[in-house]
Amino acid sequence: MSLGDEHEASGGYGGSGQTRTRLPGTSGDPYGTGPRRPTRSSSRSLVTVVGVIVLLIAAIAFANRGGDDSAPPEENNAAGPQPAPTAASGDQPVQTTSNGIPTGYTQNQEGAQSAAANYAVALVSADILKPARRTGIIQQVFVADRQPALEDQFNRTYSKEFLSNIGLDQNGNATAGSTYVSRTSPIGTKTTKYSNTAATVEVWCTGVYGTAGEKSTNPVTSDWFTLTLEMRWADGDWKVDSFAQKDGPAPVPGDNQASNADEMRKAVEEYGGFTYAR
Repeated sequence: MSLGDEHEASGGYGGSGQTRTRLPGTSGDPYGTGPRRPTRSSSRSLVTVVGVIVLLIAAIAFANRGGDDSAPPEENNAAGPQPAPTAASGDQPVQTTSNGIPTGYTQNQEGAQSAAANYAVALVSADILKPARRTGIIQQVFVADRQPALEDQFNRTYSKEFLSNIGLDQNGNATAGSTYVSRTSPIGTKTTKYSNTAATVEVWCTGVYGTAGEKSTNPVTSDWFTLTLEMRWADGDWKVDSFAQKDGPAPVPGDNQASNADEMRKAVEEYGGFTYAR
């Protein structure tokens, strides 16, 4: 479950009561070319052969280079510095938690990104739907002066009616024999603005949400979205001042066969989550 399309903290949360359902076994082609076909073994064999040939040619070219690395640095790097993927900073991961959420981030860009990633996990978790857990999450994630208004907004958005529509009781629990799933995994983060006391961090996420159960009308499906978190350094840690969300970027769906309800329920129960830090 994602937070909702382009909803800011002061204006909406949780998709404003909307959920999306994708039935197992349905398929679609995002490029409009008709139903996707299963991969054929002959195609895979051809790709393997071509791959081996390319590697062989590359190896021969490398061996024939003759070790000529005498070109001036400005010629070797004529295009200037090349973009690099996000790398680990070497800083120690956070060691403390509050309300089950990691705390104690460093006051730098890496710390802001780590906080944003962990807060994204908490904000799109199944726990945010539970009144008993919601207050603690809000208190840990958001700056103090935003908490009262946000808690009121969350309580109104995640109303008894909303919870009932996705198969949960007023306490955010699924019916007997079913398990509600909402788990997010950050794919990457980037800082678009930064100062010593404020930062804007985008978190690209994927996740799974829905109800795992034999009679579920809201089966577990996947989602891709990007959260933009306005961060503020407050009380010795990074906190969220406001946020927005948009869909994607999303890849073309793979050929994975949908798991049954029992497999999904066991996966949620048996596989733990992660603490994100750089």
